[in-house]
Amino acid sequence: MDSKRLDLDLLITLEALLVERNVTKAAARLHLSQPAVSAQLSRLRDLFDDALLIPVQRGMMPTAKAIELFDPLRQALDQVRATVATHRNFDPAKAKLIVAIACTDYLQVAVVKPFVKKLRTIAPGVRVALRNLDTSQLEAQMARGDVDLAFMTPQNTPRGLRARHLFDERYVLIGRRNHPRLRDGITVEDFARLEHVIVSPRGGGFVTPVDDALAALGYSRNVVLSSASFLLVPEIVSQSDLVALVPERLVHGRSHKLKLIDCPFPVEGFTISMVWHEHSHGHSGQRWVREAIASMISA
Repeated sequence: MDSKRLDLDLLITLEALLVERNVTKAAARLHLSQPAVSAQLSRLRDLFDDALLIPVQRGMMPTAKAIELFDPLRQALDQVRATVATHRNFDPAKAKLIVAIACTDYLQVAVVKPFVKKLRTIAPGVRVALRNLDTSQLEAQMARGDVDLAFMTPQNTPRGLRARHLFDERYVLIGRRNHPRLRDGITVEDFARLEHVIVSPRGGGFVTPVDDALAALGYSRNVVLSSASFLLVPEIVSQSDLVALVPERLVHGRSHKLKLIDCPFPVEGFTISMVWHEHSHGHSGQRWVREAIASMISA
């Protein structure tokens, strides 16, 4: 038998024929026309090199090979149906699922960290695999199933992927709790004179778009540390007189260590989207994960 010519529909038809032993009744069971079922039976006979069902006075009689096929065929189809039902009726409390998420370090803290904590109570069998975000490879990674979900800005989202708005982010100025010069209502000049930490994802940069906005006002800031990662920034700021402009969600829940104030001049924020591939769109487990994250963010 050439298995490349076999498809699930043919096996479902064979099961119906073996149960009903009548082409007309099998067609009604499958919601197909009688000629369509007859054509599929012809293909099945060719594939299995056996008559499978022989016409008799009332209906059809299965051959020895058909009888031999029936039990393993039904077991295999029942397993497929059970798998489909499981994915349709996803139970987070009992499910086993691995979700591969790609995002920046900031979003690992802002989104993934609280989500993993939530999973431990509502879906302990759901595990998360973190990957660094590579926008140039993301669509291919998702097509292969290497990445299930990504968090990123809309302008960087590949056009072939599905996306959903997750949240709008703003920047806040942070310093240690008792910083001697950090206070509400500081002037732009005061801001520029502080010692700043900035994040340069590519490493080594000492200028960001914030500096362009500051220059338009006639000031330049004193940048003393350029970090390649956001993760270092809250910790070093909390233990020194350095300050930093960071996304607000990065420092959520750290008010006991840090003082947060508004920047004294307008700083443009950004939007974060949740991104996934078409092939995982209908998967109930992946759909549950997306809804759980969206619900957590909006709470």
